[in-house]
Amino acid sequence: MPDAGLPSGGRSGSWRPDILGAGYQQLTLDLHGGAPATLVRYTPSAGPGDTTADVLYVHGWSDYFFQRELAEYWAGRGARFYALDLHNYGRSLRPGQSPGYVTDLAEYDDDIASALAAMGQPDPVPGLQPGAASAESGPPGGSGPVPAGRNLVLLGHSTGGLTLSLWAARHPAAASALVLNSPWLEFQATGLGRRVISPLIGLEAQRRPLAPLPPVDVGNYSRAVFSAFGGEWSYNLQWRPLRGFPVTLAFLNAVFRAQGIVADGLGLRIPVLVLLSDKSYLQPRWSADAGRSDVALDVNVVAHRALSLGDTVTVARITDALHDVFLSAAPVRRRAYEAVARWSAGYLPAAARLQGGDGTAALSR
Repeated sequence: MPDAGLPSGGRSGSWRPDILGAGYQQLTLDLHGGAPATLVRYTPSAGPGDTTADVLYVHGWSDYFFQRELAEYWAGRGARFYALDLHNYGRSLRPGQSPGYVTDLAEYDDDIASALAAMGQPDPVPGLQPGAASAESGPPGGSGPVPAGRNLVLLGHSTGGLTLSLWAARHPAAASALVLNSPWLEFQATGLGRRVISPLIGLEAQRRPLAPLPPVDVGNYSRAVFSAFGGEWSYNLQWRPLRGFPVTLAFLNAVFRAQGIVADGLGLRIPVLVLLSDKSYLQPRWSADAGRSDVALDVNVVAHRALSLGDTVTVARITDALHDVFLSAAPVRRRAYEAVARWSAGYLPAAARLQGGDGTAALSR
């Protein structure tokens, strides 16, 4: 995959060619806060019939969308695929902005709402508390809300998975299903550790929101995936630095607050798939184990916390997967796509079920 350059100019509101090449387009989304977001869509010239399903992907911390194989997997099975570069990230990052800066993950609601409008999705129903029912939610214990129009599948990685989980709880009539790729649902030092240090982080975030925390990323993740170090993937190092963006007090406070809400229980009534590695490697030095483990999260802690998401949660542990499961080695990615296919056959609404076999034809590398 070629290194992604800066986007070409173009007015907001018009689709234009994207840096990922043929079949990919991007749209600048003007947000109320002034910082834009960017929506990317994949529109292959030919493909299988329409399943009436839209997939919206949201990336994690220090990241942006570049995973063409992931887009082509979903499109190859009949879905319309979109990805969102949130404001202050990736294609949306502008000179003078603080990369990834946010004080509350709910600030991304505007990004998501603007993306859904551009996708032709109906307006979500806002304002309901996690677990609350609406007139569209169906009876307790049922299959969950079925939005009007095209079914919406939310797909989030890491912090994007945490963001989408809370968004789905606040908008219970909007999505049909939630797929989480190594979601950052809990602090690596467990919920107790988060509760102990969260008040201090919150106080300091009010005083010095942009203050950076000591770096903890030694570059193991980049060494496992980036092409210059023998990995399979190339990407824009301005948008996805080798050791990540500096973590600010404001950002960590926003994450801790969101994780606390998850710990209290979201009460999601839509089916949820959580993809995780079978093991973590959290040591501050390189080892071959880092190339077949999650080097960012304690996957056992996250697997336990995933049970707080809702009534129907499937946790799929993928042997030797990386933190981004879909950047793992090809045999591992194949197992991940097979897990998605099995889950979608059983849990996606009938109108949104994907076509084809297990989708492993997407593994062209």
